[in-house]
Formats: sequence, C-alpha cells, structure tokens
Amino acid sequence: MHIIGFLIFGLIIGLLARAIYPGRQNMGWLATAILGMVGSLVGGLIGHAIWGGNSAADGSWGFTPGGWISSIVGAIIVLFAWMALTGRRRTA
Repeated sequence: MHIIGFLIFGLIIGLLARAIYPGRQNMGWLATAILGMVGSLVGGLIGHAIWGGNSAADGSWGFTPGGWISSIVGAIIVLFAWMALTGRRRTA
C-alpha cells in the first residue's frame, strides 16, 4: 500500500511542478509520476542537507506542508535539469 501511495503522491507533485514550470513539457502520466517521485527524493535530500534532522521520527512521513513544498521544489529542480539535458524541442 505504501508503493501505491508513493505513486499517487508522485503524480500529484509531478502535476504541480509541471503546472508551475513555464512552457510545455511533453510527458505522459508515468513520466509525470516518476518526476514527482524523484523530485520528492531530491527535495527531501536538500531539506535534510540544509536543516538536518529526521522527519520520519515524528511519524508524519513527509505529509506536512514543508514536505509537500520541498517535494515540489525538488520536482521543479529535476524538471529544469531534465529540460536542460534534453533540450527544448520545438515543433513548428
């Protein structure tokens, strides 16, 4: 059940990151969910590096406003890196 929750959480975070990031991204549902999951991990690692501590010790497992915000920021960073690596393909 935790895997399904992480997939749904990743999809929501990926959709929010794609809505915030300017421009159009050609990604399907699965790529969006993967974007959100990787972004959540990146955001968690950045938050842990900056503020330290163990957020899972309080039993919330990341379902806090700060966890959501760091996940979205991490997903935007991953999306920016992905767009920079693959280049913006424009179709006329």
